[in-house]
Order: sequence, then structure tokens, then C-alpha cells
Amino acid sequence: MQNTAIIRIHCPDQPGIVANVTDFLYRNNGNILYLDQHTDRAENRFFMRVEWDLDGFAIEADDIKEAFNKVIAQPMQMVWTLNFSSQTPRMAIFVSRASHCLYDLLARYSAGELNVDIPLIISNHKDLEVVAQQFGIPYYHLPLAKENKPEAEAEQLRLCAEYNIDFIVLARYMQILSPEFNAQYPDRIINIHHSFLPAFAGAKPYHAAHSRGVKLIGATGHYVTSDLDAGPIIEQDVIKISHHDTVQSLVQKGKDVEKMVLSRAVQKHIDRKTLVYKNKTIIFA
Repeated sequence: MQNTAIIRIHCPDQPGIVANVTDFLYRNNGNILYLDQHTDRAENRFFMRVEWDLDGFAIEADDIKEAFNKVIAQPMQMVWTLNFSSQTPRMAIFVSRASHCLYDLLARYSAGELNVDIPLIISNHKDLEVVAQQFGIPYYHLPLAKENKPEAEAEQLRLCAEYNIDFIVLARYMQILSPEFNAQYPDRIINIHHSFLPAFAGAKPYHAAHSRGVKLIGATGHYVTSDLDAGPIIEQDVIKISHHDTVQSLVQKGKDVEKMVLSRAVQKHIDRKTLVYKNKTIIFA
């Protein structure tokens, strides 16, 4: 793996953004490996992701933030983040009873497809503890009810702080996080749900979809906000179905598309290819 730095930017659209950023890198012997940009004309907002090789770069890694901020970011009113490929993100997985998304993430992790550390799994049920044991990952069972929700979430946050968690994946975690919890990980909690919402909300969306004779089912991966299932979307996909499908086959196909969409959303986040602005996510190619 190359030793690279990644900057993601959004700022008011103005002349010279790309020229100034690339000139800064050129003057400091930076070899650009990736650059993608987008201008939202309705918002008059510019978005950019640039990644460059740190080997031979004239500025030490610890000094890049200060130098870029002084010369480029402040004068151009940028909102920006700096990451390094050498920093492996630490991901906590929250689950309830459904196992399909958990198994898929852990299989990809074990196969080396996800450049991430998974220090722990948290659940409000004991059902999936055996899965965590299979992969050698600590599993914390924290029962959760209306009466103890503040205490349970406080313990969840304590564990995430203890394990230095960078972001959280809700792999079919069937609980609504409080606004106070969400505020601790803004744009760093990823959720997956079926795409029938809001038309087929509730406990049995696939039954409702089957009774309506839908022709497509799908899934949506998004960042969590205080608006239930309405956060910035990272990834979506659909799969065709027909009148031949039963409720059971719909459920199975739904699980398949949920797994694919969640893994893609997690991969984009790990690769630092997402950038949230208002309630919209820019996905860099």
C-alpha cells in the first residue's frame, strides 16, 4: 500500500481552487495520484478530493495541516479534512438478531477486502455472540429498553471511547439512536435499511411489498441523523422481482441486496470517498 495523504474539501465556488491546491502540492514535490471535483451550481459550492504520494513530499506529515490551512484553506474559506492511508479506521459494529449483514462484513474483513480494524461488536441481544466468537472479536451484550436507554447508550459510548472507535456500522441494529448519541459521531454512523420506506414502513415490509405486487426491491445505506432513516445517502441498489416470488424469496433477495449495499457504503467511508454537505453526500469516484 502506498503512503498517501487525502484531502477532502468543500467551499464557495471561486476561480483558482484547483490551481491553488495542485500548485501547493507541486511546489512541495507532491505526486498527485487521484483528483476528483464537482461544482454544485445551485448551491454555488465546490467539492474536491485529492490524494497524493507522501514519499518525497517536502512537508512532514505532522505539519501538512497547518501549512495547507494557512496558505490555501483559510484564504479560500474551505471546510476540509486531512487523512492518511497509513491510518487504519477502527469500526464498531452494532447488531441485534439478524446475522446476514454481520456475517458479510466479517467475511470481507477476514478476507482482507476491508482495510479496517474491528475491535468490538455491541448488541442488545445475545443471539450473535457465537458469530463474534468465530471471528475472535469481543462481543458486548447490553440489554436495552426504554427505561434504561440513557444508561445503555452511555455504556456503548464508553466502550467506543475505550476502543478508540472512529466510526460505527449499524448492521441491522434494530434500535433508534438518541440525538445525543448521534452527536458524538456526526457523519460517522452508517445504517442499512430496505428501500420500501416510507411506503412500506413497519415490522414486515416484505410482506407489505408482496401484497402490493412490487416489481423492484432494494436497500439504502446512509449516514445516521436524528431524522429516522433520512440521513445523507451513501449507496443504494435494487433487484427485480416478479409475481413468481414468495414472501420468503423476497426476504432472501432483500437480505442479499442489503449486504451488498452496506458493504459498498462501508468501503466508500473507509476509502475516504464520501463528503457530506447539508443532507447530501458527495461520492467521489
